[in-house]
Amino acid sequence: MVHQTIAIKTINASNASSKISPMNLNLLRLASMALIVGTLAACSTTSLPTVDPSPIPELRPQGSQSTPAPITAAAVSFPKSRWLPVAWSELPGFESDALHEAWNAWVKNCERPTPAFAGLCSEVRRLSIANGDEQRAWMLAKFQPYRVEASNGSPDGLLTAYYEPQLDAARLPGNGYNVPLYQLPTGFGTRKPWYSRQQIDTLPEAQAALAGRAIAWLRDPIDALVLHIQGSGRLRLTEPNGQVRLVRVAYAGTNDQPYKSVGRWLLDQNLVRDATWPGISAWIAANPGRVNEMLWSNPRYVFFREEALEGLDAEFGPKGALGVPLTPGRSIAVDRQSIPYGTPVWLSTPGPTVALNRMVFAQDTGSAILGAVRADYFTGWGAEAGEIAGRLKQNLRLWTFWPRHLTPGSASR
Repeated sequence: MVHQTIAIKTINASNASSKISPMNLNLLRLASMALIVGTLAACSTTSLPTVDPSPIPELRPQGSQSTPAPITAAAVSFPKSRWLPVAWSELPGFESDALHEAWNAWVKNCERPTPAFAGLCSEVRRLSIANGDEQRAWMLAKFQPYRVEASNGSPDGLLTAYYEPQLDAARLPGNGYNVPLYQLPTGFGTRKPWYSRQQIDTLPEAQAALAGRAIAWLRDPIDALVLHIQGSGRLRLTEPNGQVRLVRVAYAGTNDQPYKSVGRWLLDQNLVRDATWPGISAWIAANPGRVNEMLWSNPRYVFFREEALEGLDAEFGPKGALGVPLTPGRSIAVDRQSIPYGTPVWLSTPGPTVALNRMVFAQDTGSAILGAVRADYFTGWGAEAGEIAGRLKQNLRLWTFWPRHLTPGSASR
């Protein structure tokens, strides 16, 4: 899944030329959180516990006789980061994390394992029924932790979050559903870049290429805006026979136009003084006739594909860039030039929105997720996940785990 995280970055929406219905304030508030602070999905969402971010003095899992092996590894450089081998005791809260909750994400990793970790997958699957002490002892024996730093030696970075919106939709237009979500257009790829957002809304040739390509229809372009930002979403889809189904619309591609910030456009036009959601939502409510102009300031447009969402699939998020379903609270998007896909990562952030010390997995990427110590945290789906994702923008430190017998990066892809 390719998603977009925004501070004052791009906002995408579907057919902006459609008539805008009266704004649902709760939806706008949810969309805004995703839109501004950084969003970058089950009928329930993951609870994010507040934990003590202070370092542990010494690591020896309770009930375990294992002790960490001595540090023999050397520092390793990646294109955008430097990894320094450290003692396990440097990892804040490692002794307290509920590792069994992370094991689902690790088993998912093993559906498409990178070479460095493929040989461990049989043990990972066996340990899925082990207790936390056994899992911790196995990690102590098998892995070397590395602190991730920027090239200037700074270990500090930025954490944001993203989620999967869940929205009402209809298979056919009408009864207020007039904003389409399109699959890839006919002849896509023969013209690069493809038509801009404004051209998609106004040019007959662009509309012709999209004829019959709508997956579903939403009530409001703000709904579509949220989906375009997040890169995927869940739809409560009403079929022509009245049956309601839960489906996923996943990222399929873009029109290859440049990514422009709607918030930046509002600031540059002196239309708002504050490009946070309260300022943008107030401007939208006061200027419904200019919403198309605002949306067209960002020429990039996102296309989707429909995926079934049933059974166990509903317990996980959309597939990330690694090609495996994301696990709420245990999957992150990273800059792959800093951390290779599939890498287990220790994430530590002191707040203020939420304090987290936990094992996560590098399974996704995003256009705004750039830098050495940079992560976008997948919170889940629905309103609660969206509220958390919208507020989460805070300091971050990262550590990676790599098999002791391998040099980091030597067997990754």
